[in-house]
Amino acid sequence: MTQLGIVREAGGEARVAATPATVRTLQGLGYTIVVEQDAGAAASYPDEAYVEAGATIVDREAAWGSGVVLGINAPGPEEIALLADGATVVALLSPALRPDLVEALAQRGITAVALDAVPRISRAQSMDVLSSMANIAGYRAVVEAAHEFGRFFTGQVTAAGKVPPAKVLVAGAGVAGLAAIGAASSLGAIVRATDPRPEVADQVTSIGGTYLPVDVEVAESTDGYAKATSADYDRRAAEIYTEQAADVDIIITTALIPGRAAPRLITAADVALMKPGSVIVDMAAAQGGNVEGSVAGERIVTANGVIILGYTDLASRLAAQASQLYGTNVANLVALLTPGKDGELAIDFDDVVQRSVTVVRDGEVTWPPPAVQVAAAPAKPAAEKDAAPAAPEKKQMSTGRKALLIGIGIVALFLVNLFAPPPLPQHFTVLMLAVVVGFYVIGKVHHALHTPLMSVTNAISGVIVVGAMLQVTTANPVVQVLAAVAILLASINIFGGFAVTRRMLAMFTKGADK
Repeated sequence: MTQLGIVREAGGEARVAATPATVRTLQGLGYTIVVEQDAGAAASYPDEAYVEAGATIVDREAAWGSGVVLGINAPGPEEIALLADGATVVALLSPALRPDLVEALAQRGITAVALDAVPRISRAQSMDVLSSMANIAGYRAVVEAAHEFGRFFTGQVTAAGKVPPAKVLVAGAGVAGLAAIGAASSLGAIVRATDPRPEVADQVTSIGGTYLPVDVEVAESTDGYAKATSADYDRRAAEIYTEQAADVDIIITTALIPGRAAPRLITAADVALMKPGSVIVDMAAAQGGNVEGSVAGERIVTANGVIILGYTDLASRLAAQASQLYGTNVANLVALLTPGKDGELAIDFDDVVQRSVTVVRDGEVTWPPPAVQVAAAPAKPAAEKDAAPAAPEKKQMSTGRKALLIGIGIVALFLVNLFAPPPLPQHFTVLMLAVVVGFYVIGKVHHALHTPLMSVTNAISGVIVVGAMLQVTTANPVVQVLAAVAILLASINIFGGFAVTRRMLAMFTKGADK
């Protein structure tokens, strides 16, 4: 039975790699769990909670000397020296950016599993630490911005005057960006977003944001991450950022390209256009920053009074929640790596997830892994594109043709009124007016109300049942049959219309009123 150690993070990191709840899960996989003293204290998980869950509290050397070590941040030289021979370390290793770390781990002859290398495929979502942490960081970025902004996010009209809503621009609509958009929108702000992937437009709109398209063709993402953009895209995007900087109150940047430095989106000139008291949160500050002038881990105030936050510990500022999600992701990954539930890791390189996350195996560097295609909207083959018929263009009616048709209608109505015997002209006039009024009344009603509106209209139109009841006593049997059918159909309209309307309105009531 392998000993699995949960270590305490250094450098002010408040998160912990496993919570008491996930300790129980890991024990169910056959591991003996040890926890470094005070490993979860900063995340409000005391040692007593781990003991109750079945873990043993140990010192630093014992935790790092376990057969499997779970951490958050990559180990430093001192921690690498504490690792046992043949051990497995599971943490955020950034293998693409830190080849020196990968080599140092390989020299110790250990196995290294990088949690930030989990591929973005459906089967791996439960292990995707980056998405979990980005979700929390995006939310926290809005909280930090609101704290610095010092004004309402939502617009208000009060006795003391009108308060305009805050305007927020989110650069990048990945997991962190969408979390920021949702949080800012829920606070009442006007939220706009940019992203080189046009397929995220619907996601932005669905959570209350407005997508700002860059009208330049870009390559589709095939791995779930944004790609490096073209010069044409960068030029047009820069124009949009300049326009928005002069208008918005808050900018939150989230743009990252795996394995590369963060792209520069907001220039010093853009920052100079922003109003005093405006706030920028650069979530990519640790990778070089999306904003010129941002400093990783620091709060900067520019000469024109703009606050730039380069905090790199946004997820750690919600330590309890972040540890819960992180611990669940890690437990799911360890479960995948322990198929026998016998406390023994068995990494299978035929599994795309296990192959992707293993950067060192028994001292052999296995990074980078084979590419994994996870395109959200795969492009059609060229032959299929060529064979597909072009969609017919929808022709718009010209103004002259519209005027001609309206004129013909007016002339026809005039001729009917002039030559038709009474009372047909009066009835025809009423019919035409009803059509016009009905068209404009129904056309101005929101589509969500069409069903209850039409239901009530059907019920009201059921007044025809009165006329049918008067005709049913006629001596002519044909008229009697037609009147009976009219009574039946009109009754369906009456009762059915009110029943549907009642059911629709019940959907908008809650609690005791339902």
